[in-house]
Amino acid sequence: MSSLTIAVINTGGTISCTGNPLAPMSAQAFAAASESLLTPILLQQFPGLTVTYITDLPFPESASQTLDSTNLQPTDWCLIAGYILSHYAQYDGWVVLHGTDSMDFTGTALPFLLSVVSAQGYPVAALSKPVVITGSQVPMFYQDPANLALSLNFNTDAFQNFCGAVAAAQSGIPEVCVFFADKLMRGNRVQKTNASEFDAFSSPNYPLLGEYGISLTIAQDNVLPPPVARSISLDEPAVCAAAQAQLTYLQANINRFPVMQFNAFPAWYQFNTQSGTCSGLLATLIDAVVAAGIKGLVLESYGEGNFPSGNPDDPAGGATYQALARATAQGVTIVNCTQVLSGVVNDSAYAAGAWLPAVGALSPADMTPMAALAKLMILLTAAGYHGWSASTVAALVQLDLLGEMLSVSRLDSRTNSSLLAGQMLTSLDGSATLTNDPELGPVLRAGSSGETLWRALAQPDPATLPGRLIMQNDGNLVFYSRYNAALWASNTGVASGASSTLVLSGSTSDGTLGLAVFDYSGGQTTCTLYP
Repeated sequence: MSSLTIAVINTGGTISCTGNPLAPMSAQAFAAASESLLTPILLQQFPGLTVTYITDLPFPESASQTLDSTNLQPTDWCLIAGYILSHYAQYDGWVVLHGTDSMDFTGTALPFLLSVVSAQGYPVAALSKPVVITGSQVPMFYQDPANLALSLNFNTDAFQNFCGAVAAAQSGIPEVCVFFADKLMRGNRVQKTNASEFDAFSSPNYPLLGEYGISLTIAQDNVLPPPVARSISLDEPAVCAAAQAQLTYLQANINRFPVMQFNAFPAWYQFNTQSGTCSGLLATLIDAVVAAGIKGLVLESYGEGNFPSGNPDDPAGGATYQALARATAQGVTIVNCTQVLSGVVNDSAYAAGAWLPAVGALSPADMTPMAALAKLMILLTAAGYHGWSASTVAALVQLDLLGEMLSVSRLDSRTNSSLLAGQMLTSLDGSATLTNDPELGPVLRAGSSGETLWRALAQPDPATLPGRLIMQNDGNLVFYSRYNAALWASNTGVASGASSTLVLSGSTSDGTLGLAVFDYSGGQTTCTLYP
């Protein structure tokens, strides 16, 4: 029998619209209808569950005080997060009802607004309870035009999604999720991929967290781990207060750090190699948005990260190249995503994208453009609060902080702990790689020259390879043979446990490259492998 308490925040959207044409219900009207029509059904499945429908969170832009998500703005993300933090101790889980149009943006914004990370990218205030966003393609309630009485609408996804979200909110999953069409997905991984079917959202680059058949099944291996210690959990009043203090600053300043998405598309350009002149539509548009005050630009490139430079043979002579270089010089942070739904950005694969790092474009691995926009906007704003430099923000953008992207430079003992044969870690600027070589074992190499900088095995035995490099949760980094025998170890393990990362940081270009084991449960480097 459930004895949990769940809060339902209604921000607006299709799920809480009624009438013909559809119009938003107020939070109070939706709460009254839900208590009458929905709660009795929920109690059939979850006896003892307490569901509270929040009615004191107004969105000031709208007369109904709820918003179609089309009109949701970044300060509204802060309102939602602020309400959750202010009432964090009162509830065991949260359901956020939301329009579908910008749900994939909110799915990333909320986890970053409900957390605090250090300059090194480790949580210092971490979510410990489920926050489940849902909505629908069809409204929850039908309003009789004759007497205005409400009843559950016929054949809707609204009821199914709501029931699934309420079940997921009781799961204890310590992250922000989206529940839609029987699927539980990580909030910062979703994209809206269908405008007219119930199966409206997908998670192209990350597996599902759960599915609802007869009951809700959670894929535990795909779920983020809980806070590494209570001392960084939002359950601690002081930690929650720290998150609220950051959020207060973010809400007051986030509009000063606008970020926009910018699609690659076929557009005119021209250049004259003799005179050195160039121009183009993309360059003109980039210059215009920089002049308008944007602080971040999320490129939605073609394919693996290719973007028109404005000069196919000499990218630096192209107008787009020069416009992006000017943007970087003026302090705009550029992130090079792909407009393709699935896959990882690899701008070095083609010459058509290999020029982008030269103008300062950052690589987001497999992060969605929506996640990149919300993450970048929040990090740029938070930089003023924490005193972060531009280089710190650039590093944080490229690090997996809350499960929003593939981790390319770290092994984490609690999430991605293994480096299998043929796999590698890459420094954020691509200047070095740590490869689990099938014939040599772990080898750190300089990217440009291929020079070996460090290796685990002085004399590899082909009979024992290939092997696996494992960052263990006791803090020990171990290379195991094909027969599961330890061939090499950092000897940093402790019996009581030490949640740790293997970190490839810095760059060969300025001599800052480092390879080390960092115990983030204890806040200390336990082993430096290079230099």
